[in-house]
Amino acid sequence: MAETTRSLTDLFGILGSRRDSDAAPAADASVANVAEAAYPTKALHKFIASLQSIDNPLLLDLGPVVGSNVTFFGEQLGCRLRVEDIAKDIDRHVKDGTLDQLPDFFAKRFTQAPGTVDGVLCWDVLDYLDKASAQVVARQMMRILKPGGAVFGFFANAPSTEKEYTRYLIVDDKTLKHRTAPGSRARQQVYANRDITRLFEGLTVSDSFLLLTKTREMVFRKPEQKAADTPSAEAAPEKAAPKSAKPGAKPGA
Repeated sequence: MAETTRSLTDLFGILGSRRDSDAAPAADASVANVAEAAYPTKALHKFIASLQSIDNPLLLDLGPVVGSNVTFFGEQLGCRLRVEDIAKDIDRHVKDGTLDQLPDFFAKRFTQAPGTVDGVLCWDVLDYLDKASAQVVARQMMRILKPGGAVFGFFANAPSTEKEYTRYLIVDDKTLKHRTAPGSRARQQVYANRDITRLFEGLTVSDSFLLLTKTREMVFRKPEQKAADTPSAEAAPEKAAPKSAKPGAKPGA
């Protein structure tokens, strides 16, 4: 089976006055005409706010393609969006019996150059990975993230044995709809807060919320690069060394 990477850069550019109605993927048909429970999100608008000052940011979504989400981020940020569906990678390795190869697979999975992505939508995908694979994915996200970039992540706060994934449909920057879909693997672990911060060691936690939906939402930021220290042109010149006394001169002469 071919890799599941799907780039929406060519399908979806900058919305607004330059929006191409034929480029944006159609919203999921299942979203319409379905009465679903809506859940609050406290970190999504924080993530969006962290990227609003960036012109034409590039986002990486680690979940499935959701047309309405693509439209939402385009309208909010005028962004480019690339999708890397990790759930399909997991399902393929379960089917092929190669779960032990996931760490090596994810080490080569993301081809983006270092420091080229402004934001990452991590959703709850790391919950379905063993620790070694999750560490590799987290390192890869930190590698490709630009200084000042942000990661938006979901982490379940309760175990589950159900073999299903959750698709998150954005209603607005404070509301999500959750839709489950069959999967080949249940959640592998529940991360404690300290374990999450260790996964993304090197990034700073700008926001963290534990919701009533038994989900922890977090926003990580990559520190800005500090300018290299350069000597000041106005620095005072060094004082000249005192002249040595003439040979044979007496002290005090």
